Amino acid sequence: MNESSDSILEQYRDVRRRMEVGVLPLATSIDGRHFVCQASAHGLTLRTGGYVTIDVDGSARLGQILELELVEVDGPELASSALDDTGSSVAASVRIRAVRGSGVILDGDRASFHDGLMRAAAPEEVQVWLERVRPARAPLEIGELRLAAGVRLSLDAGGFDRHTFLCGQSGSGKTYSLGVILEQLLLETHLRVVILDPNSDFVALGRTRDDVSDAVSERHATNAGVVVRSADTEEGRLQLRFADLDPRTQAALLRLDPIADRGEYSELVELLDRWSKTGAAASLDQFLADGGDEARALGQRLRNLGVDRWGVWARGESGSIVDQVATRDARCLVVDLGSLTTLEEKAVVAEAVLATLWRQRADREPTLIVIDEAHNVCPSDPADPITEIATEHAVRIAAEGRKYGLYLLVSTQRPQKVHEQVVSQCDNLVLMRMNSRSDLAHVGERFSFVPPALVGVATDFGLGDALVAGKIVSHPAFVRFGRRITEEGGSDVSTDWAAPRP
Repeated sequence: MNESSDSILEQYRDVRRRMEVGVLPLATSIDGRHFVCQASAHGLTLRTGGYVTIDVDGSARLGQILELELVEVDGPELASSALDDTGSSVAASVRIRAVRGSGVILDGDRASFHDGLMRAAAPEEVQVWLERVRPARAPLEIGELRLAAGVRLSLDAGGFDRHTFLCGQSGSGKTYSLGVILEQLLLETHLRVVILDPNSDFVALGRTRDDVSDAVSERHATNAGVVVRSADTEEGRLQLRFADLDPRTQAALLRLDPIADRGEYSELVELLDRWSKTGAAASLDQFLADGGDEARALGQRLRNLGVDRWGVWARGESGSIVDQVATRDARCLVVDLGSLTTLEEKAVVAEAVLATLWRQRADREPTLIVIDEAHNVCPSDPADPITEIATEHAVRIAAEGRKYGLYLLVSTQRPQKVHEQVVSQCDNLVLMRMNSRSDLAHVGERFSFVPPALVGVATDFGLGDALVAGKIVSHPAFVRFGRRITEEGGSDVSTDWAAPRP
């Protein structure tokens, strides 16, 4: 390349840079509700999900960017009087890189406009708008906006009368953030809460941290009414009676198929019917005490399957988790599934709780049913008959529960593993860090009301960051969850093994 070519290239680069820097941040709206925009890629302060102020003839509008992309457009043709190696004149079309995007108007005049001057909104401007649209129902302060430093975000408690889906990969802060939401619901509302807690993460939901103010601690103690049922406690032990289970569930425990095992299945139905008429309880011991051949055979089946050795069974003790769900004495009932020894016991207790809530649906008492690690309780492909029955209850509650006051809050780190008919009925989304593109595509497809570009940002989230959208929030927003006021249950495995050796 000769000196003339170097000069032309430098001239090209200089023109391109000056034109790129000169791209004005402008926005245009045809309907007054949505806008498209442009901006320079140099010194860019706009962010996907961030907030902008658009000035139109002295009138300001607050907007939110929903999508940004870097594009190339044709600029003017650059001509030079210099000659190339062949003696010809040189000309080149300048390719300009700019940022284009789109968004929604959150506040201001809803008239159409063209070429409004746009800038990143100051946090104070966003705060003023949020204060104006603050929900009339109980606000649940969960943290601050990720893209407006210092601006607190509150969820609309009334939005939890829709089903909610919370998902995030391991290490995203999912369980901690769920605790923040539950604390606020217990502090600010009268909503009854039943938690299926597979990892003992919420067993301390009734105890406030030492650094929490006395006023907040007293208020939480007054409002929360948390009752925990664990298998490893003496008082109020998590236990279940065989008679608490529906006949279909009892048969599933015995692994009896109504068609393949029609003889034994018929004997079970006849035994249960006879016992119910005489007032005898359908207990495990009854299969042995009855004395009949049918009962003994079924009792032998129970022993062979090891079901009789489960620690969850109530053997003469009073009380049952079904009774505690049915009496509704606890404002918040934490069912500590993590305290049970086997997966089978966890599955049968989860099924019994969901079945009891569904049986009582006609009472129409508003109840939030929290299913943590939902891919184990209502999976897309149930692995055993008990989980299949539990999944059917969850699907039924998802489809019809709202009209009876039964609301789901489903939490998982594996969104594709939760039953589709449960996820599809959720109108609220709390999405935390998710690196799997297939999982994000699944979430984006199921929650089509959330702008896809916002869902895609989840790969860049830090600990405690989330996208919140749906009926529980004024707009799809990036939030950083705040501190909990109660102790976090459960425990992580020690990482002392990774410390340097002396």
